[in-house]
Amino acid sequence: MAEKKALVVEDDGNIAELLRLYLEKDGFEVAHASDGAEGIARFCDFAPDIVLLDIMLPIMDGWAVLRRIRKLSSTPVIMLTAKSETPDKVSGLEMGADDYVTKPFEIKELLARIHAVLRRTDEPSEQSAGRRLNYDKLVVDLDSYELIVDGTRIDTPPKEMELLYHLAAAPNRVFTRNQLLDEVWGFDYFGDSRTVDVHVKRLREKLEGVSPKWSLKTVWGVGYKFELTEG
Repeated sequence: MAEKKALVVEDDGNIAELLRLYLEKDGFEVAHASDGAEGIARFCDFAPDIVLLDIMLPIMDGWAVLRRIRKLSSTPVIMLTAKSETPDKVSGLEMGADDYVTKPFEIKELLARIHAVLRRTDEPSEQSAGRRLNYDKLVVDLDSYELIVDGTRIDTPPKEMELLYHLAAAPNRVFTRNQLLDEVWGFDYFGDSRTVDVHVKRLREKLEGVSPKWSLKTVWGVGYKFELTEG
């Protein structure tokens, strides 16, 4: 099996070296960038399978790097951040980050999260058939990460796509917020339920009123479901 490639975008040399050592020991080919602009350049020429991205970077911060990466690719990105920045977690996930790890982190936990994210992104290629859902005026295609609403392609962050696909693939089933955190974000994601609420709110802005035959419903006190309307 080909060696996986990890890009570490981190300006703290000690942390970057620690990550390189452990990732290489775990079988990864590793590239490093010490500022945001270099991170984007390395992303383009190295073509990593996963990116570990610090938020506080010289030249261009991690948010700007994440936005640029998301314009180019759906490659998994795990944000690395100091404890004081954790209130920014929801905005990072909204922008398309796949996970969020707070410094100082346990290297074993970080490696487990990396493998969990890669497992989720590898699974589609193994079972690519049938990952396209069609409803009235709605197409959710998780192979191409395309959302088509009333004939128009709508730019949608990867996590929103995955959440909508997860709900729409089991119509009328109610999912709790914790189930969605676990099944969509994975690895017993340590975020709070507001993460799910924010993503549902964003999806509703794109989908509200498009068709009378389906809707994203809140089940008060429980969670959410993709509801099909009879007839």
